[in-house]
Amino acid sequence: MPIHDRIKELRRVPASSLRGNPRNWRAHPREQQRALRGLLREVGYAGALLARELPDGGLELIDGHLRASTTPNQLVPVLVLDVTEAEAATLLATHDPLAAMAEADLPKLEDLLKEISSGEKAVNDLLADLAKQAGIHDPDEAAINVDAKAEAVALPRVRQVLADCRDEAEQKQVHDWLKERGIRCRVLTLS
Repeated sequence: MPIHDRIKELRRVPASSLRGNPRNWRAHPREQQRALRGLLREVGYAGALLARELPDGGLELIDGHLRASTTPNQLVPVLVLDVTEAEAATLLATHDPLAAMAEADLPKLEDLLKEISSGEKAVNDLLADLAKQAGIHDPDEAAINVDAKAEAVALPRVRQVLADCRDEAEQKQVHDWLKERGIRCRVLTLS
């Protein structure tokens, strides 16, 4: 089956000239807006927006609404696609969810996060949230998530106490109680 290349061209256009897609279903919370502004300040544009050309020559966004609205006075890179309105709707509905289906390779993600340092608070908050969602924490607060299929957990050769807690709230309570008493401890979650 041949795969069609639907990219007509790359254009640089004022972001304010792009028309938002009236069917755009993505809302952008403040945290995302702050993180994007931080990334744009620190790195700049590193990816093109997606749009389709309308019969009047205007460009209607498929992907990149937040970037366009964040930098309205900037010339932005836009991949102009040769797609129908129905195909644009399919891309609009599936572009971000398809990317979100990717799974994390935790060792690679952890190594990558160790290499990154940002001068932007919102970017650091985004990276910290990513690490937290992936189960990657500061070594003193490490939460080790063990898949039920894992054969064994390699623990350091130290004296340890394992406490079975009813739920996450009790686990946090026990952890905090031990930390307050100067006992080095970490959270261990076995699935």
